[in-house]
Amino acid sequence: MSQILVIDVGNSRLKWALRGPRGWSARGAVANQDIGSLAVRDWQTVERPARAVGVNVAGEAARVRVEGQLARWRLPIEWLTATAQAGGVSNRYQVPSQLGADRWASLVAARRRAVAANEASPAPCVVVNAGTAVTIDALDADGTFRGGLILPGVRLMLRALADNTAALRTAAGEFQDFPTSTPDALYSGAVQAICGAIGEMRQRLRGSGGDVTCYVAGGALNDIAPHLAAPVEVVDNLVLEGVLVLALLPRA
Repeated sequence: MSQILVIDVGNSRLKWALRGPRGWSARGAVANQDIGSLAVRDWQTVERPARAVGVNVAGEAARVRVEGQLARWRLPIEWLTATAQAGGVSNRYQVPSQLGADRWASLVAARRRAVAANEASPAPCVVVNAGTAVTIDALDADGTFRGGLILPGVRLMLRALADNTAALRTAAGEFQDFPTSTPDALYSGAVQAICGAIGEMRQRLRGSGGDVTCYVAGGALNDIAPHLAAPVEVVDNLVLEGVLVLALLPRA
């Protein structure tokens, strides 16, 4: 396999990794406002990849900046979008292409992991991407994406409260089971709101019984993952894994 550069442009950060015949050889992340420095900083000593494949939920301006950085290699990038079916996953979104490309890649990666763990009977799973926003997606045991939720992330919830409620503009808090200060109550409330939504999705997917694996990824995963019931698998680069899977599928 030739070297492939895979890219995930999220709402706040760009993550990238280079995959070759011997596995992952390089990776990194930058804030979106620093995309313009990739070529002279992160990629200055990186060997030219044969392909670049990515997903982008940050809009047109971010797309243009990424393509500008790849110009140093005269390398076009293949931007992925969700489809009705790929990588063992069937997409039940009303308009499949409107599912976020990062969510689609995460679902494909989660399915690959579930099959690898138990090829004869893959477990159903909930796929959580915890970033500026939090997405919670349900994947059946047969690989059908049933649907998902989008919530504000922890920081976004806290910012909304601070911006709209003068009395709640306080210092950062910590998670407590039974908060006894306003900062802890705010932070714990945001975390529990997200964990509660994840728990509800797992319960609905569980159906007649059995475990529902939860895959957690994203820059804010450490806010969420420690407070979820097992089985939980933290996969920091789940989107990039999915981008790679999709990139290696036979082309139509």
